Amino acid sequence: MTSIGITAHGPGVTRTRLRLTRRGRRVIAALASLPAVVGLTIALAVGGGAALAAKDVVAPTHFRTVTVAAGESLWSIAEEVAPHADPRDVVDAIVRLNALGGATVSAGQELAIPAQYDGR
Repeated sequence: MTSIGITAHGPGVTRTRLRLTRRGRRVIAALASLPAVVGLTIALAVGGGAALAAKDVVAPTHFRTVTVAAGESLWSIAEEVAPHADPRDVVDAIVRLNALGGATVSAGQELAIPAQYDGR
């Protein structure tokens, strides 16, 4: 006797047809690749740390410092230290070099100016 999805293949043996959907194939592929991803992550974590530890020598970075005067902003400092450069790029470089949380500075604060914008 045969019905939809069930096929008889011998006396008393019934088998169901297993159909794997596209989503099912993706799930199986993801589960099959999981050990490789975990292994690669561990290898990078262990090997990457060793590579960083072996790289103790850091290239010297040259910069000069300026002291923020009353009424100055990063924009005005950027225009002063690099008059021919785009002030947005200079402000961004100063913020990154000094690890500032934003673009606000206060009078008396010392800022490092990247060497590429040091026009002295």
